[in-house]
Amino acid sequence: MNPADLNALGFSEVGENVSIDSTALFYNPSQISIGSNVRIDAYSVISAGSGGISIGDHVHIGAYVLLVGAARIELHSYSGLSGRVSIYSSNDDYKGDALTGPTVPDEFRKVTRAPVTIGRHVVVGAGSVILPGVTIAEGACVGALSLIRRDVPSFKIVAGHLARIVGERKRDFLELELRMKAETSDDFRFSARSE
Repeated sequence: MNPADLNALGFSEVGENVSIDSTALFYNPSQISIGSNVRIDAYSVISAGSGGISIGDHVHIGAYVLLVGAARIELHSYSGLSGRVSIYSSNDDYKGDALTGPTVPDEFRKVTRAPVTIGRHVVVGAGSVILPGVTIAEGACVGALSLIRRDVPSFKIVAGHLARIVGERKRDFLELELRMKAETSDDFRFSARSE
């Protein structure tokens, strides 16, 4: 999308050097803010509830990513979501004591609404699902096909349906961030090509 197309969508804020594939869908864009140097790939769906969605600087959102829910979703700077990651900031209760689904009036549903925060330098692997109320702290890494139901500590590597800690992430990228800021100019532009 060109800058005019981005402005026409009506985001609350859009930074510089933003590349969004024309197949990406946005719902309630007035509740979505996008920083600079952001790339959103094909067929992603970003649906902001009343809490809004905030996307920081140098964020990559892979193909077929879903961000949806009533509560706030924050993707902090330098975070990345691989293809088919799903983040939910609200979710029906499926135990059977309430009706489910968006076509049912709220008084008959039991919905959990809680913000989701993806910290700086967090990487989330392909096909992972993140549920309401989760904070993935700075520098953490989520392995592919993981189910994240509780917070992930800083710089930990978690994987699997139980999101067990399987390692510790190096912190070299923090120094590289500083070096990049010092060595690149304000007019730096990333390649919009697919990886």
